[in-house]
Amino acid sequence: MSNSDVIVIQGSNMAEAHPVGFQWVMEAKRRGAKVFHVDPRFTRTSAVADSYLPIRAGTDIALLGGVVHYILDNELDFREYVVAYTNAATIVTEEYADTEDMHGLFSGFNDDNATYDQASWRYEGHPQDQTTRDSETQRETAAGLENESHGAPVGGETERDETLQHPRCVYQILKRHFARYTPEMVERVCGIPQEKFLELAHAWTENSGRDRTGMLVYSVGWTQHSVGVQYIRTGAIIQLLLGNVGRPGGGVMALRGHASIQGSTDIPTLFNLLPGYLPMPHHAEHPTLDKWVDSIAHPGQKGFWGNARTYGVNLLKAYWGDAATADNDYCYGYMPRMTGDHGTYQQVLDMIDGKIKGYFLLGQNPAVGSAHGRAQRLGMANLDWLVVRDLFMIESATFWQNAPEIETGEIVPERCRTEVFFLPAASHVEKEGTFTQTQRLLQWREKAVEPPGDARSELWFFYHLGRVIRERLATSTKPRDRALLDLTWDYPTHGPHAEPSAESVLREINGYDVATGRPLASFTEMKDDGSTVGGCWIYTGVYADGVNQAARRKPGSEQSLVAPEWGWAWPANRRILYNRASADPDGNPWSERKRYIWWDADKSEWTGYDVPDFEKTKPPSYRPAHDASGVAGIAGDDPFILQGDGKGWLYAPTGVLDGPMPTHYEPVESPVRNPLYRQQANPTRKVYTHPINTLNPSPPQEHSDVFPYVFTVSRLTEHHTAGAMSRNVSPLAELQPEMFVEVSPELAALRGLSHLGWAHLVTSRAAVEAKVLVTDRVTPLRVDGRIIHQVWLPYHFGFEGLVTGDSANDLFGITLDPNVLIQESKVGTCDVRPGRRPRGQDLVDLVVDYRRRSGNLVHRYPPMVTTDVADSSSDQEA
Repeated sequence: MSNSDVIVIQGSNMAEAHPVGFQWVMEAKRRGAKVFHVDPRFTRTSAVADSYLPIRAGTDIALLGGVVHYILDNELDFREYVVAYTNAATIVTEEYADTEDMHGLFSGFNDDNATYDQASWRYEGHPQDQTTRDSETQRETAAGLENESHGAPVGGETERDETLQHPRCVYQILKRHFARYTPEMVERVCGIPQEKFLELAHAWTENSGRDRTGMLVYSVGWTQHSVGVQYIRTGAIIQLLLGNVGRPGGGVMALRGHASIQGSTDIPTLFNLLPGYLPMPHHAEHPTLDKWVDSIAHPGQKGFWGNARTYGVNLLKAYWGDAATADNDYCYGYMPRMTGDHGTYQQVLDMIDGKIKGYFLLGQNPAVGSAHGRAQRLGMANLDWLVVRDLFMIESATFWQNAPEIETGEIVPERCRTEVFFLPAASHVEKEGTFTQTQRLLQWREKAVEPPGDARSELWFFYHLGRVIRERLATSTKPRDRALLDLTWDYPTHGPHAEPSAESVLREINGYDVATGRPLASFTEMKDDGSTVGGCWIYTGVYADGVNQAARRKPGSEQSLVAPEWGWAWPANRRILYNRASADPDGNPWSERKRYIWWDADKSEWTGYDVPDFEKTKPPSYRPAHDASGVAGIAGDDPFILQGDGKGWLYAPTGVLDGPMPTHYEPVESPVRNPLYRQQANPTRKVYTHPINTLNPSPPQEHSDVFPYVFTVSRLTEHHTAGAMSRNVSPLAELQPEMFVEVSPELAALRGLSHLGWAHLVTSRAAVEAKVLVTDRVTPLRVDGRIIHQVWLPYHFGFEGLVTGDSANDLFGITLDPNVLIQESKVGTCDVRPGRRPRGQDLVDLVVDYRRRSGNLVHRYPPMVTTDVADSSSDQEA
């Protein structure tokens, strides 16, 4: 980041939410970089940026699409990079039809289940059965999480026109798709003045190319939307067009909201992934080890996922050790199977419906931190038992006695059936282990102090829970118990409480040779015959030579800027992914100023400042044999070694469930009709048809004027996520003591709000109250000919701790992105009223009245598809 010439921060208030990392933005600025901040609210990030662009929440694709249009319309793409390293030249089948032809839909849309058959999106010459087309199953299992890592199925050989003139090449398709995303349309949709947009587009393009690079920074302000994956894809398209991927000062920086959120997707806490981004098997699609492996490797395509059997077998060996043999498919039969959506929101609705009996909560506080807080609390109130492990008595542990639903009578403590077990947890300074943070860097932490009283680490809890369960099942002869009894569970322990050794777990994750016990140095040493073990292939090397590489802390002044001896980055300690793209197709640096990795012809190897993200001795001139696949299929100028065709994808021929290219759809709750297409919202979004999940109406539905204002939420520096770790710390509580809402002077005057007085916000789910902060930080925007008012709230407050307040997340309903099943919790519509909210039954009556006025008293949902709605104002054919 410190090498960037331009930094665009969007979907993040980096200065306040990621202040430690923000030092590198300031370092880049000191060196001359231009910094742009795009946000609905002027923040401390905005204050130090060179330019701030206010935006209507939920319209980022329109802005980014405008940048794509600007690049293509003015031919400002880094042409040599684009032709060689992206799929811009690849030709798409003539069956494909774009949103331009179908009023906001792509070809293959299925009205019956609101999904796409992706066959018509495929590359020319590729068979229909090469694409995965069961989109409904993919949506239910968040398959986009898999596709983002091991790529969607696509053959390695493609038909290309490197002049980029073929009307069906990706470059021309992209150009047509984004033709209507003009500066005028950006202003109309986003509320951003054209001159501000052009300033951004000019700086981004001017500071990209052979000699300059730009970085794009985002956080959950992008991800938590019903089109969140497509936000990020649009950003990636811009960076590929400008040659900003795989190069120093370039790339897309996904800021993580917690010290080890990256780690919790690498060694996942997600229902559909296994360590190293291997997909969890599906009961119908992956009945055998071969079927599972082939669904990852996609035989016939290029890239390192061709070694999927090796990665999978090593994981199975790490789980079941000696019991895992070739004769039993390495205990693949023990693996759990997905049957559908097992995500957190489906679980909560299943709790309400009595389908789930028990629940473990670790590092989560859904009573405050998840969308639709009332649903979360009512769900937990319908369990037999709930185990909460945390540092403090959080809202998810005390909902049965202190929740807002006690006051309304929806939860009665004496009759609440849930038995809650609260187990105190050790904090990060009271346990050893690794964090994996924003830049994929594993860093070891030593235990600073012993945890107090009965507080224990997660490692202690799960190890001893597993030990006790295994002891109780030791004499069992039931086949169902073999998976537990055959697990490798022999970690050494130490200390008075028999704490398992975190280093021994790291060694198992790293992997080792079964015969000798030697730790593996790289995932390329893994074998698929059971002779090696490795719990997470991308982490192999973190314990190379028996040394804890994550514990290295060599001062920066004693090593290069890449700092390879500070911690350890996956994979293989590479600090920039796909860094083969930092050299031109012949292997030479694009420029001396951006020199990073290059081909050393004298030594016949790739070298440079970082670990090359390429086979070390494969020359740039290497061309694979016809029908070569896997690693052998990667040409010497294919830098994207995990993609099925070795290219960066400007267009996704399969794998993205809501379209091969990003498209502006309105948020599910919006006060305006989509100015770009007849299709209002993401047609493939995941909607839960449950009586508790009422949604506010949006155009073209009637009564959308009942909720005329846009609200958005984000972080404060002084509080952390749902607030348990900060609202219980007196200095932090003193710094931010109350729930508040930021409103513009114009809205304050319109709604009769007074500075430091009270207001309450109402949706069809809840009403919450907050102190009023009248401020110019949120400004009204002119959108499609009308003024749109936005308000902002922090989401850290709840009913426990030293300081308390209503929870902003109570206001949201549950609608999810179809690719990864993340909730839309950064934008919604509401009404704003002066004064404190009602209490008890009066609060229930208020919300019911709003539902009645909005047509939502009876259980109903916005239509998934709106292209057939007669609305002359939305008829915007190009």
